[in-house]
Amino acid sequence: MKRIFFFWGCALCTLAAAAQTAEPHIDSVEMYRIQEIEVKATRATAHTPIAHSSLSGEEIARMNYGGDVPSLLEMLPSVVATSEAGNGIGATSMRIRGTDATRINVTMNGVPMNDAETHSVYWYDTPDVASAIGSIQLQRGAGTSTNGTGAFGGSLNMTTAPLSTEFGGQASLSYGSFNTNKQQVAIHSGLLGGRWAIDARLSHIGSDGYVERASSNLCSYMFQAGYFNGRTMVKALSFGGVARVYLSYTGLTKEQMEENRRYNPEGEIHGPLFDAAGRPLLDDEGAPVTGVVGFYDNHTDNYFQTNNQLIINHVFNPQWSLNATAHYTRGSGYYQNYKNDQTLAEYGIGEVVTDGVTLANANLVRRKSMLNDFGGVVASALYSSERVSLSLGLSANIYGGSHYGKILTLERVADFSPYEYYRNRTTKYDANIFAKVDWRVGKCVNLFADVQYRHITHRIDGVNDNFDPTVGAMQPLDILRHYDFVNPKVGVSYSPTTNHNLYGSFSVAQKEPTRNNFTDIREGEYPTSELLLDAEVGYRYEGKWISAEVNLYYMHYKDQLVLTGELSDTGELLSRNVPKSFRRGIELALSVRPCAWFTFGANATLSQNRIIDYVDHIDGVAFERGNTTIAYSPSLIAGTLFDFHVRGFQALLRTRYVSKQYLTNGQYEELTLDRYCVSDLDLSYTLSTKRIRNVRFGLVLKNLFNTAYCSNGYGGLWLEGATIEERGAWACYFPQARFNLLGNVTLTF
Repeated sequence: MKRIFFFWGCALCTLAAAAQTAEPHIDSVEMYRIQEIEVKATRATAHTPIAHSSLSGEEIARMNYGGDVPSLLEMLPSVVATSEAGNGIGATSMRIRGTDATRINVTMNGVPMNDAETHSVYWYDTPDVASAIGSIQLQRGAGTSTNGTGAFGGSLNMTTAPLSTEFGGQASLSYGSFNTNKQQVAIHSGLLGGRWAIDARLSHIGSDGYVERASSNLCSYMFQAGYFNGRTMVKALSFGGVARVYLSYTGLTKEQMEENRRYNPEGEIHGPLFDAAGRPLLDDEGAPVTGVVGFYDNHTDNYFQTNNQLIINHVFNPQWSLNATAHYTRGSGYYQNYKNDQTLAEYGIGEVVTDGVTLANANLVRRKSMLNDFGGVVASALYSSERVSLSLGLSANIYGGSHYGKILTLERVADFSPYEYYRNRTTKYDANIFAKVDWRVGKCVNLFADVQYRHITHRIDGVNDNFDPTVGAMQPLDILRHYDFVNPKVGVSYSPTTNHNLYGSFSVAQKEPTRNNFTDIREGEYPTSELLLDAEVGYRYEGKWISAEVNLYYMHYKDQLVLTGELSDTGELLSRNVPKSFRRGIELALSVRPCAWFTFGANATLSQNRIIDYVDHIDGVAFERGNTTIAYSPSLIAGTLFDFHVRGFQALLRTRYVSKQYLTNGQYEELTLDRYCVSDLDLSYTLSTKRIRNVRFGLVLKNLFNTAYCSNGYGGLWLEGATIEERGAWACYFPQARFNLLGNVTLTF
């Protein structure tokens, strides 16, 4: 990685020297328009009958002091962001309308970003990707047809920042609580020879995390070079980086939080305890007392990922344009952790004899590694006339991933050689074609139609990392599945004036199971695909001083995969298809600008999220629970924004509220995530001079009122008798940072 940074550092210096004599020959607006062709096929427009929100590059830059993308989006309607480290850096995620990250389709320039196996996006695998984003559109619900995994809660459509026609650059420094820091430098060549343009960026983000030892060390790069000849753009793009994150995926009980809400149990080393005189502590029966004697330093997740795209955009005439993007992503890494009192047989290791003692259990260090390749092509053709807009798209992608694990050391066994205890491989083919049409049939009416065909072939074989007691060995894998989905969407939009827009739509979406849905099962109980029927009706108003939106949705699921409380044959939490479930609600958004220096914004989502005739499983016993609330689905999500701005000064007061959430689908009051309300104050001043474009000084006061809250958690029940009323409960939570600061200085030239 040092060589990569050295290369890009030299490139930055070369670009700065070369660009001094460059003279632009292409209009910047024309250059920007040709660069956004690759996302037009998958983005919604003002007349598209779906609910969506957008953020420009400038809006993202104002908030981007070092946090991950979910923390930048948490003020948008229906969005809830979570962070394991507690401060929005490292292991972060988000939910939309209560649906988790595995059901949110994410693309960059139309290229899928979701992991092909888990369907999630691990944001620290692409460090500081927020600094590379030119714009974001978040579509809620099934959305429009896109590439990659199915959208069951929303779609996040991102573009990289466009190449600039002018020479310039940026340097940014951030520092704040928990030793959170960010350094970034970027440079734009402008047009070289009237045809070429190059951009490059290097950045580093570091943080100790709010949670103890939940540190992040993230290094990233982005490089893009483009050629323009008026109607054609060819752009080569590469971004990625190296991440090292201390694991923090184990939550705390309420009792632990009362003692120390920043405690991180990951990496604990258990051993015998001694008194002040060095004598071993014994219990009442004379047995040695054990406890935490230290922490393992290398209890970390380490990953390198590079994303590469070759983009060709061509405008044939005012009506027709074409995009073709070839892409290749390479990822490799591992996480290494210390495990206490492990049963050796469950790793395929027989009893070990050392110093005359036979060990059936031992503390050990294990490493789980993966290597994956993902590549393919996405393409679209666009037609636009006064009355008709047509999009034709296709994609074909292939994923190959290897998983393997080793036991590196066994405590008390000095001559132990690293032992590989599992290895498996996944191959996945994913192809789709779609067509969209927006037809203006009258002065005020637009009809929308969208149909997608998607094919998936998913193959998993080898030996898994779970011990299967039914066979007395590691779980064998031999899974081959084919899926063919047809996803139609129709809608109508009515705009009697340019200010008013009334719309309605009906969409079908289908989604294949994830890797874990196959590996964490009971023998023979394989999952099926899921189906979503999404009906939405909304109204938008765009005025000079006021904008408002109301959206009603009803999302009916067939065979939705949910965690049931059961355990698989290998002891993992089991997901099972539930026949019927739904989400319905109303989304409200308002923005008022009564004067030039003040803007007020607010949004709220009120919803019901239910499983019909849910059957819960506790200690192997089934209980019929009737209609229950889906886990992690708050009935109210709301946010407000007060924006004061005058002569370079800006003050933003952001407040977000999330109501109570259940941690399981059984709707038990003992297993809930408490409601919370948190406010942030963002202060900034921008100074412009003749020699530089501007200097921006920023300070964010996060969790302004020092609220003690948790944004995520997990839990379960056990039976203390024969009935569901005779039960016990356990739950763990992820505490978020209390009042903290983060300052930033950004120089743009």
